[in-house]
Amino acid sequence: MTAASATELAPEDLEPIYRMMLLARTLDERCLTMQRQGRIGFYVPVMGQEGAQVACAWALDPKDWVFPAYRELGVALTRGVTPEELLDQFFGNSADRLRGRQMPNHYGYRDRNFVVASSPIGTQIIQAVGAAMAARRRSDPIVTIPFFGDGATSSNDFHAGLNFGGVFQTSTIFFCQNNEWAISLPRSRQTASKTLAEKGAAYGVPGVVVDGNDVHQVFRAVREARARAVSGGGPTLIEVLVYRLGPHSTSDDPRRYRTDAELAEWKKRDPIGRLKHEMIDAGTWSEEQDARLTEEVRAEIAAAVTHTESIGPADPLSFLDDVFASRTPALDEQRHQLEEMIRTGVVKP
Repeated sequence: MTAASATELAPEDLEPIYRMMLLARTLDERCLTMQRQGRIGFYVPVMGQEGAQVACAWALDPKDWVFPAYRELGVALTRGVTPEELLDQFFGNSADRLRGRQMPNHYGYRDRNFVVASSPIGTQIIQAVGAAMAARRRSDPIVTIPFFGDGATSSNDFHAGLNFGGVFQTSTIFFCQNNEWAISLPRSRQTASKTLAEKGAAYGVPGVVVDGNDVHQVFRAVREARARAVSGGGPTLIEVLVYRLGPHSTSDDPRRYRTDAELAEWKKRDPIGRLKHEMIDAGTWSEEQDARLTEEVRAEIAAAVTHTESIGPADPLSFLDDVFASRTPALDEQRHQLEEMIRTGVVKP
């Protein structure tokens, strides 16, 4: 990555950023297929938002704290989470760091300062400003960054979080991915505001709008917001304009509420194709290189899936662990009862 003070992407950053975007897209497509096949239970696609996520994560410091929603696959990969680690959580196998205690696609990694996602809309926003306040009291020069969609700007926690951040000038970057749809609700029915970024003005938080399909714009905006935050200038609300090319989740059918024409128009702005052609036009990339990279990434994801599926399921008795620092007599008794129920076939693991 480039130096933390730089606000422009270096030319040598573009190829690894492109690779990370392609990795996210390939894993995303594979996971969507596996859910349809019944191999994983639930999945939240990121297709169309890879550029905004990878460029944003590229602009952060590893010590910064990420507070995701549930669609931040590109952020996780850029922060060093491997496809295998993500797949372990999607499958809920015995290697899952969360030990099967979260919904599929709700992952978190303490060693990457990547907080576990949760389903309620907007809760990560107030968590992020609280963590930023704690960092200030520790004199820790980091930023916290909650990721959320346009729908979350209608949540109570969005307004509470921005108000707190503005009053206490927390080192927070509010990163709103405006992907045009809050499940089936269009952005036009979400708010009468001209932009979502302007909502920050009511709380003394400056807002900026950038093209989320342009990795340069996103990187620049995040770097500038980060520099402002760590210097004591307070939070920034960044609205990135993107489009969710796939369904909201695997429980959703977007054909019921949006048109093929709308989808086709946004596909022309696909951030992966945009960066690919930018590099080709600059003479730093070619179709031959692109074909090789595509095959390389596909092979990496295929190997990750094969490895993950070879790992056995989580121990059903493990859900009684970690309740307390050490098991109590009552928990030991419950464990013995469960062992007997499994042994006799009353409960199937």
